[in-house]
Amino acid sequence: MRALRKVAPGAGLEWTDVEEPDCGPRDVKVRVLRAGICGTDLHILGWDSSAQSMCDTVPFTPGHEFYGEVVEIGDEVTDVRVADRISGEGHVVCGVCRNCRAGRRQMCIRTRSIGVQRDGAFAEYVVLPHQNVWVHEHESHEDLITPELGAVFDPLGNAVHTALKFPLVGEDVLITGAGPIGQMAAAVARHAGARYITITDVAPARLAMAEDSGADVVLDVSDSRVRDAQRRLGMREGFDVGLEISGQARALQEMIENMNHGGKIALLGLPSQKFEIDWTMVVTRMITLQGIYGREMFETWNAMSAMLSTSEVLRTAILRTITDVLPAADWEKGFDLARSGTAGKVVLDFSTLDA
Repeated sequence: MRALRKVAPGAGLEWTDVEEPDCGPRDVKVRVLRAGICGTDLHILGWDSSAQSMCDTVPFTPGHEFYGEVVEIGDEVTDVRVADRISGEGHVVCGVCRNCRAGRRQMCIRTRSIGVQRDGAFAEYVVLPHQNVWVHEHESHEDLITPELGAVFDPLGNAVHTALKFPLVGEDVLITGAGPIGQMAAAVARHAGARYITITDVAPARLAMAEDSGADVVLDVSDSRVRDAQRRLGMREGFDVGLEISGQARALQEMIENMNHGGKIALLGLPSQKFEIDWTMVVTRMITLQGIYGREMFETWNAMSAMLSTSEVLRTAILRTITDVLPAADWEKGFDLARSGTAGKVVLDFSTLDA
């Protein structure tokens, strides 16, 4: 089969022919139809220090955001059928550590990630454990869950996990980072009943895209301050909930400065280096800081499927974050778009490899 591989340590990826993966007794083999490009994939392409620390086996196939059709199931699989249309949970857990046994699989201490520590979805076929398969209902997937929407369930799950970590009904929400996940988080917060939503960034293109995400204020913090948004909205106190998605030091620092006493912050963005925050302010204002990684397995999946199945407005908002769908053979253009910061979510169409 054809696959986009990291064939050796160093920058770059390469189209190559590899053996189709075998389907184990508890596995599911999927024909990949669409695969999204993630920031992690950009790190893997460039082979920076972040990628080198994450990827412990080379060669391998990247890609962890995907939608496809089941073509084979293992002998012990009973809950997935051939021809099911599915998305995949990329975190493969051990099942036996304390957190796994307690039902907190997203906190597994031995997690192995599809497309990072094991072969992923930038290929014609990918194999994953049946427990990691999320089946889209047959009666709804054609009309509601398009291949493009199915391909972004992974990043949408990040947004849903972050946005719904704390109650949002009637609350004022600050989102830092207006990339695709920030835009998705704004749409989810609006759907969940937030009062005012402000989203910040410094990239004009992303701020322009975020204007239709459900936010009340879209703020360029290169020339404005978060307090300006509070004044525009007539807010008498600080924000109740913060969603930090940018990974930028100043974004979190300014968020803390503008939180109400007792405010709660969910942190998804990964900083590139260590930085200081005002711990006195965190303590005296009794602010909660909660790290977020991936999706809750599988409560987040239930939540996003339920919301998407009942809200055309939310489906439209999430689909709007997908700005480019390209044939998989044009992967270099897709990676350039994703790296440029001028596009939203970029999706590669692997069904075109059959043409």
